[in-house]
Amino acid sequence: MEIRKGGQTLIGFPALIDQGEAVSIEVFDEPEVAAAKHRAGLRRLFALQIKDALKYLEKNIPDLQKMAVAYMALGTLEELRQQIIDVALDRAFLLDPLPADGFDFKRRLDEGRGRLTLIANEVARLAAAILAEYAVAARKIKDTKNAPEATADCTQQLQRLMPKRFIAQTPWPQLQHFARYLKAITLRLDKYRADPARDASRLTELKPQEQRYWRLVAERKGVMDERLQEFRWLLEELRVSFFAQELRTPQPVSVKRLEKAWSQLTS
Repeated sequence: MEIRKGGQTLIGFPALIDQGEAVSIEVFDEPEVAAAKHRAGLRRLFALQIKDALKYLEKNIPDLQKMAVAYMALGTLEELRQQIIDVALDRAFLLDPLPADGFDFKRRLDEGRGRLTLIANEVARLAAAILAEYAVAARKIKDTKNAPEATADCTQQLQRLMPKRFIAQTPWPQLQHFARYLKAITLRLDKYRADPARDASRLTELKPQEQRYWRLVAERKGVMDERLQEFRWLLEELRVSFFAQELRTPQPVSVKRLEKAWSQLTS
């Protein structure tokens, strides 16, 4: 969008803005900021069209109370409920390409409305499975004695995987693997006592890979492109292959493979 002001031409990126009970339009300088705001605004616009269905959903998320107990260390029941609903709305109405006009919007609304409850139940089931493994892993870390390096590493891994908004922030395909990543933490600490030297050796191999990755994320101020995201999840898969091979990885993963992905990332 071009805006002429005096003798200047300014480039701006318009976005729908979520105002709670309404939406408005604003123009942003940065396309990434506009895209994120627009997605949230569009989600609100769909939500406003299906208020009754959303009220029903809010009251009928399966096992919400039980999940909230495991989620308590991260946030409130309300925050958990809102994330499940937001992800369900995204999956029902906001798959790419986003609707660009009134006709597309209406068609997407009609298509998504009928699927929303099913999708919300699917999101809730996945969240419940993840939170159950999270509770087990957190307890395992707490109960594991005389393994300071391993437990410190697992604690950091858990914090990175499970911020308060992990359901809303994690790409849906990746969220499918979270229960396995968390189970890998528990298995690793189960095995630790039998062979602490092996754990220490694997951790020595892993650390440089992780350190340079998180340094790059900090340099880029957390802005994630596709390749950076891909490397992030390769790190988790490397952990599974190092510490809990029996859980399997979707594809072979090794330090060599990460080196190759890294050179593509930074070239």
